[in-house]
Amino acid sequence: MEEKEINVGGVTVHHDHIAVQEGTGSGGNVAGAKAKVVHNAELYAAVHETKINYKSRESLHLYFSVFVAFCCACANGYDGSLLTGVIAMPHFQNTFHSGKTGTLVAIMFSLYTVGAMVGAPFAAILSDKFGRRKAMFWGAVIIIIGMIIVSTSFTVAQFVVGRFVLGFGISVMSVAAPAYTVEISPPHWRGRATGFYNCGWFGGSIPAAAVVYGCNQIDNDYSWRIPLIVQGLACIVVMGGVWFIPESPRFLIANGREEEAVSFLVKYHGNNDPTSRLVQLQIEEMKDGIRQDGIDKRPWDYRPFILTHSGRWRIAQVLMISIFGQFSGNGLGYFNTTIFEIIGVTSVEQQLAYNLLNSVLSAVGALAAVSLTDTMPRRKVLVLGTLACAAALATNSGLSAALDNQGANIQPSYAKGALASYFLFNVIFSFTYTPLQSVVATEALENTTRAKGLATSSVLVYAMGFINQFAGPIALGNIGYKYIYVFVGWDVVEAIMWYFFGVESQGRTLEQLEWVYNQPNPVKASLKVDKVVVQADGKVAEKVVVDHV
Repeated sequence: MEEKEINVGGVTVHHDHIAVQEGTGSGGNVAGAKAKVVHNAELYAAVHETKINYKSRESLHLYFSVFVAFCCACANGYDGSLLTGVIAMPHFQNTFHSGKTGTLVAIMFSLYTVGAMVGAPFAAILSDKFGRRKAMFWGAVIIIIGMIIVSTSFTVAQFVVGRFVLGFGISVMSVAAPAYTVEISPPHWRGRATGFYNCGWFGGSIPAAAVVYGCNQIDNDYSWRIPLIVQGLACIVVMGGVWFIPESPRFLIANGREEEAVSFLVKYHGNNDPTSRLVQLQIEEMKDGIRQDGIDKRPWDYRPFILTHSGRWRIAQVLMISIFGQFSGNGLGYFNTTIFEIIGVTSVEQQLAYNLLNSVLSAVGALAAVSLTDTMPRRKVLVLGTLACAAALATNSGLSAALDNQGANIQPSYAKGALASYFLFNVIFSFTYTPLQSVVATEALENTTRAKGLATSSVLVYAMGFINQFAGPIALGNIGYKYIYVFVGWDVVEAIMWYFFGVESQGRTLEQLEWVYNQPNPVKASLKVDKVVVQADGKVAEKVVVDHV
């Protein structure tokens, strides 16, 4: 490969030719050629040459596979909008006498997260040993068991035991499903596929809010039992669907089933062409990067996250997205009906209606982000989006303070402003974090540590959830809107940390990120780009590697 130094816009770069096909390169057709900045020239060229037919039978099967994983997120999201409405129902209160805030409500909410934290390490073992599909199946089975326990409850003790079992099952699916989604997706579809998976939160939360709202009209215990029963529907889809989807090619290679992995890539990533450049690139990288004696074969070995430079940076990304994605003020959503009551919405029916509207608006923000996930820079979105979250919460808390000072003489414009700013916060948060919560974590982890890393993420996510669900009702009961001040300041801290420690992963294959994380400063390395020359016929003729950006 010929290489020489040149100057591009005052920046010293190395220039070399990419032999895309005979006749291209510096001697090929350069009329109408355009320069393009990309994160990885080899991947860009491979994707350009391998145009996957998104309407093909194979692509449709791949969409179905992602949909099955999406249903796992639906089961988790359903719980996010469930209890906030259920505890407001008169018949639920007549049965359990829990109140809407306080320690008993905190226990009912938080035992779910305790179960998830306990289950996460076992979820990693199950996913690595038996495969992503079987882990999703058994997670669904456990959730069904938990659903039966809570929906038949007459005592608080039975209810919280059921919540623990539900959380355990959710953790199993929450480790296997995102790993599966990112590992089966073509590199240039990865962001949208994984982001869509995480939007399953709204695929569950919106139906939950709607079911709770509708069942509120039932004048008996079925008003709250039916919403609890419906939590099992997504799991039934998962239990049936996993037998009709392929296993992850990276899991197959890691377990000595290379022929099956190659067949998967040829079929789903290469238009059934074994010579496809995209297929060859991925096979070569997977063989180099995946070891059959990796730590995925040692169930309790988490040492690489501590003892290696690459591992420490990778787990740092997981820590940040897991903690910030749950503790940026979005945990207030568990107590929407209480939040609405603080700003003057006292009707239970109206509270439930606003709870549903909030889920719909948040879903719009998340889906808008999903459509852009494969093209927008992760790090920049996280920095700016988190600052915007702080601004929206500051507006809400300021207006809530003004409402508190007004006593019984509430000005409608203040109440509407507080409500609008709360809705705006949830839209911004959903755009910023919902797709990227799974994308950042799964992209940061390499194959042999992915299940363990996602298990660690699951523990952190549910630890933050425990704090939200246990401390939230107590704090809202004691200090009301002032609890929001905590998140305003914390969101500013988060944005600063994303700026200094966030590694950009957009535009690279999972295996190519190994180079990034092995550099002395992965943040700086992740911002380096290639400049490719694209000819008029669409072929990539040459690349320019920028040393400094």
